[in-house]
Amino acid sequence: MPVSDASSALLAAVAAAFLLAGFVKGVVGLGLPTVAMGLLVTAMSPARAAAILIVPSLVTNLWQLVTGRALPATLRRLWPMMAGICLGTAAGAGLMDGDRTGQATVWLGVVLVAYAAFGLSPLRPTVPPRAEPWLGPLVGLLTGIVTAATGVFVVPAVPYLGALRLDRDELITALGLSFTVSTLALAALLLREDAFGGPVSTLTCVGLAAALIGMWLGTRVRGRISAAAFRTAFFLGLLALGVHLALRPLL
Repeated sequence: MPVSDASSALLAAVAAAFLLAGFVKGVVGLGLPTVAMGLLVTAMSPARAAAILIVPSLVTNLWQLVTGRALPATLRRLWPMMAGICLGTAAGAGLMDGDRTGQATVWLGVVLVAYAAFGLSPLRPTVPPRAEPWLGPLVGLLTGIVTAATGVFVVPAVPYLGALRLDRDELITALGLSFTVSTLALAALLLREDAFGGPVSTLTCVGLAAALIGMWLGTRVRGRISAAAFRTAFFLGLLALGVHLALRPLL
């Protein structure tokens, strides 16, 4: 669809959202779909925002996945969780019905608040190896349902993967794998629900370009700023955005 079919204001909003989201991912290694969805739903429905998010998320997560060095071992260890993500996303079909009820935006706000609260908390739980066979699929199932309802796939996947106490390369690969599978499962769900109509292709191209530029900028400044301070600022901003979205129907 030509650019003229999307308003200049909407194009600018999408570009700004993905530029910031890509920058965050470039600095801390995650956060692109979370930041992008949180910002985009202030200008459009969650289903439309999720449709625009698919390609930028998939490209950046595949980038993260292929740069990891432990893919075969990580896949063998986490495939039950990945299967759970696919099942949960399929089971959550129809939950992202923000155009009619507005509840998807509220639930997105709740998820952002929960994720930010965990990120700001000093608690760092550990998952014992004996719990992985049953807890991994359960976490995957819940992550899939949250993905189908909100378009965000960090809760509870990211806290769970962090609790596995993986080394740096393993964690990067595990996050890339989880995000890639979640993105593909969400894309299949949105395709089935015919959510890719309208100016999605134009907005997707704008979002992808902005996300890649943002990631490049983020990687350039990563070593020049305090990672801990940036993460704190990131989660505080996410908390404020989540509260705003959760309370939006009351404002």
